[in-house]
Amino acid sequence: MAKHFPSLFTVDSRRRSNIFHIVDTTATKKIFAMRKRIRAVAGGTSASKTISILIWLINYCQTPQEREKLCTVVSESYPHLEKGAMLDFETIMKDRGYWKDECWNQTKHIYTFETNNKLEFYSVDTYGKAHGPRRDWLFGNECNNVPFNIMDQLITRTREGVWLDWNPSEEFWFYTEMLGKRDDIDFITLTYLDNEGLDQNTISEIESHKNNKMWWSVYGEGKLGEIESRIYTGWQIIEKIPFESRLWKYGLDFGYTNDPTAIVAVYQINGGYILDEIVYNRGMNNHEIAETLKVNPRALILADSAEPKSIDEIKSYGLNIMPAEKGKDSIVHGIQHVQGLKISITQRSLNLIKEYRNYLWITDKNGVIINEPTDINNHLMDALRYALASGIQKAWTPRPVGGLLPYYEGIM
Repeated sequence: MAKHFPSLFTVDSRRRSNIFHIVDTTATKKIFAMRKRIRAVAGGTSASKTISILIWLINYCQTPQEREKLCTVVSESYPHLEKGAMLDFETIMKDRGYWKDECWNQTKHIYTFETNNKLEFYSVDTYGKAHGPRRDWLFGNECNNVPFNIMDQLITRTREGVWLDWNPSEEFWFYTEMLGKRDDIDFITLTYLDNEGLDQNTISEIESHKNNKMWWSVYGEGKLGEIESRIYTGWQIIEKIPFESRLWKYGLDFGYTNDPTAIVAVYQINGGYILDEIVYNRGMNNHEIAETLKVNPRALILADSAEPKSIDEIKSYGLNIMPAEKGKDSIVHGIQHVQGLKISITQRSLNLIKEYRNYLWITDKNGVIINEPTDINNHLMDALRYALASGIQKAWTPRPVGGLLPYYEGIM
């Protein structure tokens, strides 16, 4: 039977919340109330799933009654860990005043607590990595992106208990291979309403999508979604850009205060395309965008045509940039073109992968899919569409007899 301990983070929470930036939430309390060996946590956006589980693991590792224990946090790739759970762990530890540089092994990504318990982080992108030493606790972060044969091996090699978390955008192995087939599972669903640490702007942004039934069902209410509303599927995630690939274009979507500036590099290889995230940052001015592009290999840049002044300014820095073609139904036509391409994404492109997995068609109040993409999780999606779909060959229709025939790009 897996052991459980009272939370060090829920004692005198009123005093603590005046000191710490990461406050106790309903999500944290629900996490600490779970008891069975498999502790599965589905949830919508900003529900504090990962933060709350990490708080539990930190609490476990600091408990004096436990010594020489090993806890393991895994996810699909090292970049995903580095900018996700690993960064969250460091943030929590420093916020609590627990972090000690000498306890962190940067090479092995292991933190050793004063109790001599260890918390390690590693990726499981191949089956062989699942055959390591046994551990006491396992946390599969966004486990829906890890194949079942890998996660099953990791669970088998875990002595005490397992944490799993995910966004329920579609059914995966937890629902088909575990739920209802074992009696040692605690399963809860969290939403943004369980996270009292959210600011009002974030809450308002989430609630502004209530009119999109499918998006709201998954990311607002934490309910299991269906793959039918996803715009793109079947893309491959690769470790790095092959040497034989050729840089073709960049796609650029402008942002500033509320939305990030998004830049994606597009490579050609063997009749397909490789996408590599270059920029995903808020607050970038045109000079900073230009300087970023100048330190990367040169190629044609296709940018949002709604920003002609920004395009002209970036061009003044000696960059080959032009507006992406837009017109009636250009978004839908561009999406249809991209859907027909063979596409891979580098595993370091974390925001690109997230947008790819969460880019959905709008569904109306009756759940009917509308031929219009959601206006969220779309910044890099727009950028790649500018690069891949701008200038695609148009159907040629001759003018009536007399006068000159029109010129269409791509038609000789």
